[in-house]
Amino acid sequence: MYGASGSVGSYAVQLAKELGASVTGVCSTKNVEIVLALGAQEIIDYTKQDYSMTCEKFDVILDAVGKISKPKKLLEDGGAFVSVKMLTKELTEDLLKIKELAEIGAIKPLMDNVYSLDEIVDAHAYVDEGH
Repeated sequence: MYGASGSVGSYAVQLAKELGASVTGVCSTKNVEIVLALGAQEIIDYTKQDYSMTCEKFDVILDAVGKISKPKKLLEDGGAFVSVKMLTKELTEDLLKIKELAEIGAIKPLMDNVYSLDEIVDAHAYVDEGH
């Protein structure tokens, strides 16, 4: 999970864990504990190691920030690469399942900042910085 501590990645880690997957999260040093708490079993700290140089192979690689290209050498035969840049439409049934998981506390939002409605421009600017 590339971008495991971000807005998409933090949910993706929890959803993958809920579905029984073993998750390796890619994040910075400051977010290691957060990503482990979300359910990742392994961490690649991109400030210390280039994720693309790992010898491990994965069934699925999710680029939750849209910054990487398909890392073929890291995929198992028949493995899948998914990027947020590829996602075009949410399915109602998927959104209802996420809602259900949130309601029972199986997945939780990760918030590092709170903005008032008057600060919506600042909030968007913060997200646009990749936070």
